[in-house]
Amino acid sequence: AQLVESGGGSVQAGGSLRLYCAASGHSIKSHCMSWFRQAPGKEREWVAYISSAYTAPYYARSVQGRFTISKDDANNSVALEMSSLQPEDTAMYYCAADPSEGCSRQSSYYSFWGQGTQVTVSA
Repeated sequence: AQLVESGGGSVQAGGSLRLYCAASGHSIKSHCMSWFRQAPGKEREWVAYISSAYTAPYYARSVQGRFTISKDDANNSVALEMSSLQPEDTAMYYCAADPSEGCSRQSSYYSFWGQGTQVTVSA
């Protein structure tokens, strides 16, 4: 599958953004879909994942209660709704997918990656 992210941008602290990941070439209905992020000079960090549109998603503690991941099987896409953004959320955000059953917080688990979309939060 090919993944293309969009929706990044610059916001002030406390603001919101919605990231979107469109998949093509293969249905992601049975794929685990994750969002990761990587800030300059830091390792890639898992943010959230969802295995199907009907199962509970999981979030990193740092974004729990502020971010919401959702999957749209009809549109073969996944979104990340981000609110109460803080400067520490500034990073390149990546969408990742894997057809294996189950999900993982490890980036090495995922077979398909998007090119990333930049999120910048100013104080």
